[in-house]
Amino acid sequence: MTTGSPSERAQFSIKRTYAGVKIAEAWALWTTKVGIESWWGPEGFEVTVTALDLRAGGELVYRMTAVAPAQVAFMRKAGMPLTTECRVIYTEVSPPGRLAYKTMADFVPGVAPYEVATVVVLKQVADGVVLTITFDAMHDGVWTERARRGHESQLRKLDALMSARKKAM
Repeated sequence: MTTGSPSERAQFSIKRTYAGVKIAEAWALWTTKVGIESWWGPEGFEVTVTALDLRAGGELVYRMTAVAPAQVAFMRKAGMPLTTECRVIYTEVSPPGRLAYKTMADFVPGVAPYEVATVVVLKQVADGVVLTITFDAMHDGVWTERARRGHESQLRKLDALMSARKKAM
């Protein structure tokens, strides 16, 4: 099976609107160690940023660790480590509205590693911020759906964080 280059693969997008949020606040959640560690990774996982070089060609390096019982059990059953080091290579950093990066999908048993591109667009609107994230599809439909569920899970953490910040204002 051919995975194709990022520009040749299908993509999917997820959109959120955060009322009462300023674009600078949303940008900081995507681009700072404290911001990333506060919500990044699917539910049941924690993230520790070990390196952050926010520029085109720069890297975000983080460790993602399964911490919730269901996720720990899944990782063990799948024969996967509880902690994985992940790298993001930034391809575009345009504050405060656009961030693009590539990650290496090197964790799928029996599938040669390949790059997956992501584009994050933040847009200030009258009542808040609109977030649109576009992802490359994975190498097949099953893994693309898993990726979509993982991204939705991760964004539920961001949604909760944004909601809590709005209530604190």
